[in-house]
Amino acid sequence: MKILIADKVAPNMIDQFKALGANVVYEPGVTAEALPGIIGDAKILVVRSKKVTAETIAAAGSLSLIVRAGAGVNTIDLDAASRSGTYVANCPGKNTDAVAELAIGLMIACDRGIADATQALRQGSWQKKKFGNAAGLKGRTLGIIGTGSIGLAVARRAQALDMKVIACSRSLTPEKADALDIGFAASPVELARVADAVSVHVAASAQTKGMLGKAFFDALKPGAIFVNTARGDVLDHTALLAAIKDKGIKAGLDVFANEPAGAEGPFEQVELASKVVCTPHIGASTEQSEDAIAEEAVRVVKVFIDTGLPPNVVNVRKVKTAGATVVIRHYNRVGVLANVLGQLRDEGINIEEMQNLIFEHAEAASCTIMVDKQPSAAVLKQIAGSSDIIEVTC
Repeated sequence: MKILIADKVAPNMIDQFKALGANVVYEPGVTAEALPGIIGDAKILVVRSKKVTAETIAAAGSLSLIVRAGAGVNTIDLDAASRSGTYVANCPGKNTDAVAELAIGLMIACDRGIADATQALRQGSWQKKKFGNAAGLKGRTLGIIGTGSIGLAVARRAQALDMKVIACSRSLTPEKADALDIGFAASPVELARVADAVSVHVAASAQTKGMLGKAFFDALKPGAIFVNTARGDVLDHTALLAAIKDKGIKAGLDVFANEPAGAEGPFEQVELASKVVCTPHIGASTEQSEDAIAEEAVRVVKVFIDTGLPPNVVNVRKVKTAGATVVIRHYNRVGVLANVLGQLRDEGINIEEMQNLIFEHAEAASCTIMVDKQPSAAVLKQIAGSSDIIEVTC
């Protein structure tokens, strides 16, 4: 089995893939544009930040699984993968601590002016008075937008700093917030009105794109801290720049809209970077998180090799069609299920999902078949009439 790794990964990931008996091709420097030309007969593609386009998927002759060595999958064309029957799996939660640590670091850096103070000292300027007037974080209110694993990890760290925490999320209710010992806000704007600092932790999607605009930044307190380690597209950068200018908002950014996709390259948003504390999308990049992601990526691939069904799949259909479920208890003999499937096929019934479980001693089995429409009484009777069938229910 050929595994193509198209981004820089921890060396132990490569070694563990080889230990599985895979033929590993390591091309961390390949561009997204050149990827279709080298995908070839790779069965599995592993990427971190590299874009996987429809062209790459179409050019692959044997591609069955794309593993995102990280959480977000917005760089992968999920529609193209789904149309070609290619699994897309990720490694969620493995970079939680790394991103949470950076978010807190950016918040402290914003409050204490660490980046500007460092720059001043490097230029030979001692400005103790200017940089010695931080507000401090103890007792302040941190608003968290998005209460997934990273958002909650940031909440725990902020509470350890004696900060008050409030949050808003599509899945958060007042009852859940109370159980988490955090405050509840019904919307980002409501959260912005009461927060001294805001940290953003939502996934990139059509629903979150541009969700933090003028109304949100207008609601922020003057001098508030704004940190984004999620995705650049979730906010309106023009509105942020206006808030920095007009309200003295202190911003810390790890992500930018239209940021370079690779590990190195030109960066065009210099004006914005000159007004904020910023890092080049390194939130998930620690040795600890990379090792954890490597272990999870190897687990995903191993399960796929062993079972044909990888864990953490993000592009299988979750909503079932209005059909029927047929359960067939049968003797574990050659050709039994082939005959059943043939009888369903002859009635124009499509098999959507199927699982066959063998009982101890391997004499009998139970097969659950999800079909796209209700089988007729006649075909169910025909199936049940076989001496190989114990019982048919539908």
